[in-house]
Amino acid sequence: MDSNLNEISSPDSGFTMASINSNGDLKSPGSPPDKKITEADAEKQPLSGKKEERWWNTLMQVAVPFFIAGCGTIGAGLVLGSVRNWEVFQVVKAIFVLVPSLSGLKGNLDMCLASRLSTQANLGNMVSPREVISMVVGNISLVQVQAIVAATVVSMFAVIVNTIVDKAFNGDYVLLLIASAIFTATTTCFVLDFVMVMVIFGSQKFKVNPDNVATPLAASIGDIVSNSVLAVTAQYMFEQIKISLWQPIALLCVYYSLLPIWVFIVWKNKYTKTVLTTGWTPVISALFISGIGGIVLDQAVEQYQGYEVFQPIVNGIGGNLVCVQSSRLATNLHQTAIPGVLPENTRIIEWPWKTLFYGTTASKVARMLLILAVCGQIIFMVVADFVYQGFVSLQFAFGITYVLCSLIQVMVLLYLSYILIHFMWKKKKDPDNAAIPYLTALGDLLGSVFLGLAFVILSLFGLEYGNNVPT
Repeated sequence: MDSNLNEISSPDSGFTMASINSNGDLKSPGSPPDKKITEADAEKQPLSGKKEERWWNTLMQVAVPFFIAGCGTIGAGLVLGSVRNWEVFQVVKAIFVLVPSLSGLKGNLDMCLASRLSTQANLGNMVSPREVISMVVGNISLVQVQAIVAATVVSMFAVIVNTIVDKAFNGDYVLLLIASAIFTATTTCFVLDFVMVMVIFGSQKFKVNPDNVATPLAASIGDIVSNSVLAVTAQYMFEQIKISLWQPIALLCVYYSLLPIWVFIVWKNKYTKTVLTTGWTPVISALFISGIGGIVLDQAVEQYQGYEVFQPIVNGIGGNLVCVQSSRLATNLHQTAIPGVLPENTRIIEWPWKTLFYGTTASKVARMLLILAVCGQIIFMVVADFVYQGFVSLQFAFGITYVLCSLIQVMVLLYLSYILIHFMWKKKKDPDNAAIPYLTALGDLLGSVFLGLAFVILSLFGLEYGNNVPT
């Protein structure tokens, strides 16, 4: 048993690099798949070289980036609230379908990168400068490939939805949507990837667990940038296609010409090569799940004032918290178990109260995340309302309903993350790559639906948001 554990923790064993290969598959060439590591035995081995975190250390490490990222979600909502009356948003309704999909895509790709590198940092594998550079370059190139392909797919989905809803087709708007989506996805991902790398290296330097820091920042620090870039790019392209189509066509030609270069870099990189034929399912599936949330947003903004302000906050906070839990669970499995074998006394499906409140190792962090969700949503709700309206216009009924719907969303996501992480580990899939896209997409969908239900319920009782604001 000791020799197997040492082999797992050794950087040269072949297993420790598995989580950085974004293909979703885990392989352990040096470890027989039929052996089992118990939680008790694993805790005795210094796999990560670190003592167990104290709860207050975890809370502080999660809370600081959580509230910083929360400011980003507030900004994203305020941006969406201010641009909803721009001409392009009034004419090309399909852009609202793109908003959660692109935010989710950016979050998926960047959070998968952050989670993979965080796992490697916790395993002590990011030591050799040459290997680190190879990891970073390969994964950033990979994200560019995924961003171009996925943005094209989601923009076509938006075109189809728009055609069905409006019962009309406009080829010029197709070019606008694809060009705006690709430019937004590639630009925000490229910038944020470098930010994430610096955050992870900084976390190592200051002895902070990157699982607690990197994923919250990756989840929402780019939401405001993503919404802003999409709005400005779409409005600019909308003005240009009135004159000529050459600018969106030229932009698409440039990006599709760069695509083979990015593919070549990824193909030549040993850490990312196999993702070109595998690992697309979570990303593409998540896009369509987020796209359904986009349809909800498209319909809700026309009926309920303020929905577009609070929707990015609910979705962003839920995504932040579930990604912290997912990254920590994945890191723990990498440190204490063999791919395909769960730690002793660990089940894929547990009772909800055991995963959220008391009864499993995951419940300790889950309790803190739920407390953060309630406290954070109250603060973010008041701040967003004050900035949007110029004064605090919230009614008690709205506040209670809003906090309740966001709390239910986070509880569902944390429970699903426990099941999904352990299920994928059992199937020898790397949770760092495969789980986060599904969870963030479900967060977008559940957040949009639950918030929509909250607005519907409030409207039935005449308690709509903003109805006490003088006109």
